[in-house]
This record gives sequence, structure tokens and C-alpha cells, in this order.
Amino acid sequence: MTLYHDKNDTVTLTDLPRPIRPLSWKVAGNLMVSFQYAGQGIGYAFRTQRNFRIHVVVGLLAVGLALGLRLSAVEVAVIILTGGLVMTMELINTALESVVDLTVQQTYHELAKIAKDCAAAAVLMSALMAVAVAVCLLLPALWQRLVG
Repeated sequence: MTLYHDKNDTVTLTDLPRPIRPLSWKVAGNLMVSFQYAGQGIGYAFRTQRNFRIHVVVGLLAVGLALGLRLSAVEVAVIILTGGLVMTMELINTALESVVDLTVQQTYHELAKIAKDCAAAAVLMSALMAVAVAVCLLLPALWQRLVG
């Protein structure tokens, strides 16, 4: 199978280096193992990524505040989904940064910078949208509770 071809070069699957773990491409045969791998990813991000920890704490605070203000189930669900999106974007950002670092072997490359900057921008955009959602849903209820 040809992966790509240009006028000067053709790369096929046989040209690629063999993986260290020959079966690493296989799908986990057990559903619980798949969940275990996902849990390891979340654990890695929580241990090593300060921003992921911040997003988790802020997300939990937002959900706690929504429940404390007795927002509707739909409003709480929107806050949960929005916070989940931010955490998901942070996980994707972490994965992309790791792959880029592996690819360029932690040397500077302009395209690596662009990839990392755009992934970080995606996290920032999702976080800003989460703040906007929180302002729309939490602020009126909080204002009503405080002012009466």
C-alpha cells in the first residue's frame, strides 16, 4: 500500500520502521482494558498537566455551584458538557504535543510550533466558551440569589 507519492519519493508501509511492540496497533481485546487505557490517559494528564488540573477543579466548582443554585437539569447538563469539552480539548492538546515532540525529537520546528499553538488555541477557545456559558447560566441565578 502506498502511503504517499510525489515526483521524487514514494513511501509504502514496508518503508516504515517496525514498532517496538509489534502488536501495539491491535485493538484491546477486552472492554475493561480499553477503559483502563483511557483511565491511564486521564491519570497522566492529571499528574503532569497543570492546566488539566485547573480545568477539573473549575469544572467541579461550576457544577457544584449550578447544583447549589438549583439550576434546571438541562442547565446543569449544559455546564457539565461544556466543562467536559474543555477537559477533552486539554487531553487532545496533551496527546498532540506528545506526538509532535516525538516527531521532532524535541527540537524546534516551525510546523511543530504551529501545531502546538493551534492545539493550545483550541483549548483556550473552548475555555472561553465555557466561561460564556457559565456567565449566561450561573450569573443570573447567582444574582437572583444574592439580590433576592
